[in-house]
Formats: sequence, structure tokens, C-alpha cells
Amino acid sequence: MDSIIRKRRPKSKNYFTQETENAIVRYNNEDDPAVRSKIYEQDIHYAFFKLTENIIHTFKFYYTEVDEIEHLQHEIITFLLSKIHLFNPENGAKAYSYFGTIVKRYLILSNQKNYKKRIDKSPYESLLEDENHSYNLNPDKDKDPLSEYIDLFVDHVTENIFTLFPKEQDARVADAILELFRKRENLEIFNKKALYIYIREMVDVKTPKITKIADRLYSVFKENYIFYLEHGYTNF
Repeated sequence: MDSIIRKRRPKSKNYFTQETENAIVRYNNEDDPAVRSKIYEQDIHYAFFKLTENIIHTFKFYYTEVDEIEHLQHEIITFLLSKIHLFNPENGAKAYSYFGTIVKRYLILSNQKNYKKRIDKSPYESLLEDENHSYNLNPDKDKDPLSEYIDLFVDHVTENIFTLFPKEQDARVADAILELFRKRENLEIFNKKALYIYIREMVDVKTPKITKIADRLYSVFKENYIFYLEHGYTNF
């Protein structure tokens, strides 16, 4: 793999070019395995390698079952090759966006699975000082994508709280829930029932009201988080 990368490294920093897009189309339209292999080696492999590398480091997908990031990249590239025939430029998508989305979804599922394994097997203290993923409690430094998004989400909802929740009581409940997000680094409540009690102590409302507002907040959170993962920025 390294020899292919060194041999085919382009001079331009733009590693996924229109030539790459064209090469993927040629690859899919070619029936000769030898020609397909040459197209992949010369014009596609480096782009896939850099795409996986950049997404892993940009979004800090470091929970992995392999020791080296390049091994993880090889695993993802193999998966991309199993899906490459599904790409159809006539659907309107660019190959860069299409395969980038596949990589992100693959890594999200992989990281969720491996992080759960770490939680199940590791003491709490070791998770805070993980050699592959730094959990810095300073909210202004080295945020992982989820933490960064939560801060953006809280700021957005806070600024638009009366637009999202015109009724004063609903806005107060929403703000109480947001307070949990604001204090999440120091919060030691993990039981759902205890969270409801905690919110009711701040706002005197019944559980169904809390559930209704929480569902509305979750809807806004989920819709925009998917956009954030796919584009690297929010559409707030």
C-alpha cells in the first residue's frame, strides 16, 4: 500500500479532483479486471487513502480495534471498494461527497461499537486519560466533534428559545434541559428518572411536559447533528 501511495501521490494538495471523479466512472464501466486494477492503482487509491485519513483526524475517530490508523484506513478502503459499483454520477452526487458520507457512517458505527466495549471493560478513570482520545475537561480546548456540536447546539437554542418555544413555560423547561448540557462536564446523574426529578426541581412541571419539550429539542439536535457530521459545520 505504501509503495502505491508514494508512487501515485499527486503534486496538488487537492487530492480528490475531477480526474478522480472521472476515474471512478471509468472503473465502474470497465469490464477487464486488469484494466480496472490499473485505473484504481493510478487514479483512485491515493484519493481514497487521503479521504479516509482526513475524515479520521478531522472528526477524531480514534476508537478502533487496530493498532495503526493506516490499518483502519485499509479496512475502510476495502469497504469503499465493495460499494464503488453503486456510485452513479447521474444521481447528481459528487463522488467526493458520496464516498465521504460512506466513510463517516462507517466510522460512526465502528466508533460507537468500540467505545461501548471500552466502557464495558475499562474503569472510569482510564477513560478520562485514554491514550488515543483525550478527554480534556477544559471546554475551550481539544473538543471532540460531539462536544463541539453540543456547545453550538446549546448556543443556538438559547438564542432562539422563544422562537422554538413561544410559550413561556415551555421555554423555561427547555432552558432547564439545556442547563444539563451546560453543566454536563460536572454532572454525576446518569439515571433517567433522576434527571426528570432534577429538571422538576428547577421548573415545577409534570413529567409529560418535560418529555414533550425534550422530544422537541432532540428533534432539532438530531436533524442538525447529521448535517454537522456530513459537512463539518452547522446550518444554524
